[in-house]
Amino acid sequence: MNLTDIDYIHELLHRHGFRFSKSLGQNFLTAAWVPADIADSAGLDEQTGVLEVGPGVGCLTRELSQRAGKVVCVELDRALRPILAETLEGCGNVETVYGDVLKLNIPELVREKLPGLRPAVCANLPYNVTTPLITAFIEAGCFETVTVMIQREVARRICAGPGSADYGAFGIFVQWYMEAEILFDVPPSCFIPQPKVTSSVIRLSRRAGHPVQVKDEKLMFRIIRAAFNQRRKTLVNALSSQIGEISKEQAEGVLAKLGYDTRIRGEVLDVGGFAKIADEILDIINNVL
Repeated sequence: MNLTDIDYIHELLHRHGFRFSKSLGQNFLTAAWVPADIADSAGLDEQTGVLEVGPGVGCLTRELSQRAGKVVCVELDRALRPILAETLEGCGNVETVYGDVLKLNIPELVREKLPGLRPAVCANLPYNVTTPLITAFIEAGCFETVTVMIQREVARRICAGPGSADYGAFGIFVQWYMEAEILFDVPPSCFIPQPKVTSSVIRLSRRAGHPVQVKDEKLMFRIIRAAFNQRRKTLVNALSSQIGEISKEQAEGVLAKLGYDTRIRGEVLDVGGFAKIADEILDIINNVL
């Protein structure tokens, strides 16, 4: 059984009357090296419990099962149930849960299904829900690593630094909690149906602590979102128009006090810069109150 052999996949899907769903972003792998390399990159052992989202026909799942203590797959498309029952037969350490992972309590799922194991995520994620899924994995707070294949453009945004065109609020959010690195790219030719874009495999590793200290994390992320929601505007204009507690003059005063040119845009600041600005703005808000 070669779950990446395109002829076998076609025969398997035809036999079960399966049709690809564009709305679910289904693209199945047809290159054996890809699931093997993804599983190898995840750093798994018998003490690891893996959450996989969107197993498809199970090619990555089987690789994970050979390396981890247990694998829990969450699959939204119930049309894959008979296919996975066939392809994962004999994988005694694999359990499949049918449902929408974004509607599940992920920490509770991990406690129930992966007790006593070191939780990790490893998956080929659907492009259309990449951002909410990665956000959910991070906010669950229970995964040491998240190794996923996603659209290359999104991978670059996640790993980008200040001054880059790819740099933005979501990347800062991810890097606030996780160390992020791009491992390797996967061309469209490795899938059926073939996507129009290249994919990348990234690994996120949970930080022992945040990169910098800040007095009010929520305020800092409000400021970051304001800066990138209107990234063509100067930071002063973005702050004064979207952070209602301060005026334009106060925003200019904060930047001047910290030694920044008042004409700068948010895209040039690292997270340390945003933290300093947030602390100054918090002091202004508290003094007003």
